[in-house]
Amino acid sequence: MSGAINYVSCAVLWIGLLVKLPDLVHQWNDLSLRAINVLLASASLCFLLGAPPTVGLINRVSGVPNLAAPITYASITTYSASSLVLIALLRGGPSARQTIRRWIYAYLAVVAGIAVLFSLGSAPEERRTDFDTHYATTPWIGQMIVLYLVAHLTAVTVSSIWSLRWAGEAEVSRRPWLRASLRTIGAGTIISAGYSLPKLVAVAAKWSGRDWSMLGTAISPLGAGLGALLTVVGLSLPLVGHHLAAWRHFMRLAPLDAVLDPVLKTRALRVTRPRSPFLWTTWRRSTIINGLHAVESLFNGQVYNEVFQAELTRTGNPELADVMAWAATIAAAARGSAQPAATSIMASPASSVPRDPHALVLIADALKELDRSARVKRSSSLSAGSV
Repeated sequence: MSGAINYVSCAVLWIGLLVKLPDLVHQWNDLSLRAINVLLASASLCFLLGAPPTVGLINRVSGVPNLAAPITYASITTYSASSLVLIALLRGGPSARQTIRRWIYAYLAVVAGIAVLFSLGSAPEERRTDFDTHYATTPWIGQMIVLYLVAHLTAVTVSSIWSLRWAGEAEVSRRPWLRASLRTIGAGTIISAGYSLPKLVAVAAKWSGRDWSMLGTAISPLGAGLGALLTVVGLSLPLVGHHLAAWRHFMRLAPLDAVLDPVLKTRALRVTRPRSPFLWTTWRRSTIINGLHAVESLFNGQVYNEVFQAELTRTGNPELADVMAWAATIAAAARGSAQPAATSIMASPASSVPRDPHALVLIADALKELDRSARVKRSSSLSAGSV
């Protein structure tokens, strides 16, 4: 396939990297984002460097037969280390930094070992696809091959165990997108073992005089490619979940936005909606808060108390009663603001209207429910009048 799988896998990883780079620019101090981008970059480099045409180019330009092998192995080792670092960062905990340092030092030692062993050995015949099995019995070169394969297998095994174990914890079960992300990453790293494990088997077969090089040339690229795809999907799931949740909030905030719309237009408080859909939820939330500031002097404590007591009696839920009471209070204040000489006719509620994102969404839901109830009552009144 002349490296087709490698280049396709590299392209998929570059897409994932492009998706994550904007977040890194805005949140440079976030270590987990740095680790994600390093992982994606190093994984894409693995596929790019391991493609037979790229191998030939490196060997030809450098003038050193098979120099592409230790360079590719170093990139694979970097990917292995970054996957361990990422999982440790996401998991957190008091020992996270110490664990990360240990993994980094260990894999730096592996990279150094690859360089030393290649310099000590001799690989004069260029092998673009079956270097591992061809030189498995060559002094120093064979040890270099086993070193990087064991390092990779160790990394994907530990990463998969950590990911799947963490995905099963209670605190993660309340965050479905994170749980799905960890499970997908865990599956991806398990499949990624399909890169190093068949190669190790082929190397062991070469030691016993058998030629199983097809394991390394046919099966390994498939395992690496599919594993990389699942890893990218897993890393992208939290971002996808964040944007989907934001879009749902944007839609759910519409009733509250509509109630405050006359006030926003009258007082020129509504700003132009941004072009990027990713900013619409923030825009709508900010607009709503502007409207709440504009009508808060008209909040009617009597409206709040009456609705609160009625809802508390009906449901027995004080949180729900508070949300419904604020929805009715805001709607009444918005209607009152349309009067030429609008003033607060009663004392304001004892507490201030909540402005956190979750509370605003609940108030918007309550407004939708109040509007639905009002329509039902009007429809019932019309039906009774017609009879």
